[in-house]
Amino acid sequence: MTHQTLSHQSTRIVAIGGGHGLGRVLSALSEHGSRVTGIVTTTDNGGSTGRIRACQGGIAWGDIRNCLNQLITEPSVGSMLFEYRFKGKGELNGHNLGNLILTALDNLSVRPLEAIQLIRDLLDVRPHLLPMSEHPAELAALTAEGETVSGETHIDELAVPPTRLFLSPTVPATREAIDAIANADVILLGPGSFLTSVMPPLLVTEIGRALKHTHATVMFIRNLGKEIGPASQMSLETMLTWCERAMGGKEIGVVIGDKNAPQLESRYQQKETKLASSNRPWRHDRDKLRQAIDEALLDSHVPIR
Repeated sequence: MTHQTLSHQSTRIVAIGGGHGLGRVLSALSEHGSRVTGIVTTTDNGGSTGRIRACQGGIAWGDIRNCLNQLITEPSVGSMLFEYRFKGKGELNGHNLGNLILTALDNLSVRPLEAIQLIRDLLDVRPHLLPMSEHPAELAALTAEGETVSGETHIDELAVPPTRLFLSPTVPATREAIDAIANADVILLGPGSFLTSVMPPLLVTEIGRALKHTHATVMFIRNLGKEIGPASQMSLETMLTWCERAMGGKEIGVVIGDKNAPQLESRYQQKETKLASSNRPWRHDRDKLRQAIDEALLDSHVPIR
């Protein structure tokens, strides 16, 4: 079966994560259209997003905005406005207009999801984007010394990995995210910052429970280089164990990366393929990533509806 024919089948794909990594995956799979759903981390507390949350409250919009930016296929006035970042001095310096637009639409809507749908329609984005929760929460970590550290930015500054992560407060999942997981044929985790992008959605109790009971094949996409921050000291096997624990014991079936990890248990099916962009070796090439995922779907005999 060719890559071209696979692209037109009805496999339902759910990708989970945040920031640049999830946006890259969704962009690579954009030809699958509405059969692709991204479940996005909403705990960012840095930069423009953090400043907006500090004065307005609400969920973090930065990761959702980043995914939308990478899914824009046809440049337009609307897309240019959405990507615009203010410069200069004063209150607006550093703010991204897309974050402000999403915040304004959220204030005008009954649900944050309605704001996302409006922007999807405006920018002609076909894949679905769902916040992990429509309720604000902070990512928190417990250190080996028993100290609680709150906020993604502070967790990224830890000298060593925490003993565990949790959300504060506990928040419910977006119900559409639970439905998407229940109907998925494949679940993709990563790439991206492991502790602050990949893990937060898995910490939402209902998402973890839905993943535990899903019949979908779960795949983990590795980063191309070593992370900066505490996750750089975590082995691949430790990361997979953290994910499986958060998913109630659901096993990851496939690990996709640019090289195999010989230390992994044999129960993990590894797919080794070249994924790096030709001009940015730390970034996944969209076409190579799409082909790798499609081949992994075929190799894993993912059911076609």
